[in-house]
This record gives sequence, C-alpha cells and structure tokens, in this order.
Amino acid sequence: MTSTAKEAPFRENISDIVLIVDDIPENLSLLHDALDEAGYTVLVATNGESALQRARQSLPDVILLDAVMPGMDGFEVARRLKADFTTQQIPIVFMTGLTETEHVVTAFSAGGADYVTKPIRPAEVLARIAAHMLNARQMKQARSALDAFGQATVAVRAADSKIVWQTPLARKLLNDYFANPETVAPDELLTWIATAHRARAEGREPAAQLLADGKRRLLASFHDQTGDDEWLVVLREENDGSAVESLIAAFRLTQREAEVLYWVVQGKTSKDIGDILGSSPRTVNKHLEHVYEKLGVETRTAAANLAMSKMRG
Repeated sequence: MTSTAKEAPFRENISDIVLIVDDIPENLSLLHDALDEAGYTVLVATNGESALQRARQSLPDVILLDAVMPGMDGFEVARRLKADFTTQQIPIVFMTGLTETEHVVTAFSAGGADYVTKPIRPAEVLARIAAHMLNARQMKQARSALDAFGQATVAVRAADSKIVWQTPLARKLLNDYFANPETVAPDELLTWIATAHRARAEGREPAAQLLADGKRRLLASFHDQTGDDEWLVVLREENDGSAVESLIAAFRLTQREAEVLYWVVQGKTSKDIGDILGSSPRTVNKHLEHVYEKLGVETRTAAANLAMSKMRG
C-alpha cells in the first residue's frame, strides 16, 4: 500500500470513496488492495480520532470500521459519526471478530448498517460494500433533488425521534424557530407529527401550523412515511407581509382588500379585522364585497379557500 493512499486528498463531488479504519497494517493492506482493484478510491485511518477527521473531510460513501481498536473503539467512533449531521448518512460496515450476540447488537445500536467477521474475506466485503453503496447513492440523489428544488424537508425516525436527515433549507428553518434541533426533533415537531398522523388516520386534513412567532408562522405538511419508518415532513415559512403580497399579485387586489382577505383566511370576523386594521366592520364588509367580485365567489368560505390555495402555492 502506497503512502498516497493514506494521504489521498479530499476532492469534491467524488463518488465511490471507501474509508477503512483499522489499527492492524495487514488488514489495511488486504482491504486496500482489494478495493483499489475493484475501482474504489480508498482512504485509511488507523485510530478513532483520525477516522472522525478523515470522515468529516472526505465524506466517504461507505466506512469499513474495525470494532476493537486501542483508545477510542469502533463503537464510539460510529456513535460520534451518527451524532454529526455532516457524517450521519454514511453507511458503516463493522469489521469484527466479536461474533457474540451482545457485540453484534452493540454494533447496530451504535449506528452500523452491517458487519463482517474476521478473518476478512475480500469478496464478501466487496459484495456488502456494493449493496450499501447503491443504497447510499440513491438516498443522496433523492436528497440532492429536494435541495435543488428548494424543498425544506426533514426526515424524523419514529423509533427514537431522531432527525435522520434534512435539506439545507429545513435546517435553516429549524434553527430559526427552535433551540439546538441538531439530532433530536423538537418537541413541537413531534407533537405535530403525532397529531397530524392521527388526523390522517381519521380521514381529516392535518392542521398546517406548526409554530407561530409574532407575524411569522412555521407550517408543516406530510410528504409521506418511508418504508424505514421515517416521517418526511415538508416545512414552509409564512408571514403576514409576504402572504398579503401574494394575494395582491394573484387576484389584483388593493393593499387593503388583500389585508382584509388575509385575515378572513385566518378565521377573523369583520369586527376582529376592523380592530386589526383600524376600520369599522362596515368598511371591512365593503372591502369584502370588492374581494368577492374580483375572486368570482359569493361567500367568505369560498374566498378563504381560494385565497388559501394561492397562498399555499
């Protein structure tokens, strides 16, 4: 094994990178040669600390991780990788001679996706890596597509309430509205998921509002639940000013007509709207007559539904 493999530089957007973590040179050499011959870019680390650093720098597609090493063992390395959003999605395949049930359970509990037993059989390792590489690539493509379309999507694992992954826009919204939502989903989001899930089971439309903060609101909707028991939630921020502007553009309303319609959507009465806008209920109703005419509707409910569809769009 050459020194260039150990010091392979980080290259952006490279695929099929495997990081091998083992403190025994013979194992590293055997795996490196087999993976290199199979066409993978191979990086290596000989201890836990260097493994964490190399994983964050290079973002490998798969990590082959020795379970038993001096100092920080592989189980702790895996736990730290899974606690870090930068490396959380990387599949970890444990390499271990520990075949007892408790060690296998520990490996999966620490975040391992698979394990192979020593002595290492390169053909088996290559087969396992190929399978996990395909899954990881498909998930990466799906997340990249959501990122490209600006979707604020977050995946929450039902079993332990952990945030499994999130798009950059979702991370920004969660950081804006919640304190330190780095690994475990905020209580408000978990409560919304439970309530919305129950509503769907009963054939009702889930309430969109997740959290209100002054004049802005964080709205949520289900994308769906994956086969891995993960909830996909799409987040959207709404604020009074942008909503009113969207109504003006959609229906050619005046500023005041749009403001009246906006508060109708929020369920306010004419008296409430008058108090908010500093007008009389009679003036509010006059604006509503103009709104009905421009929208081609006859009732508050119809106007609210039509306006809501435009605001959501």
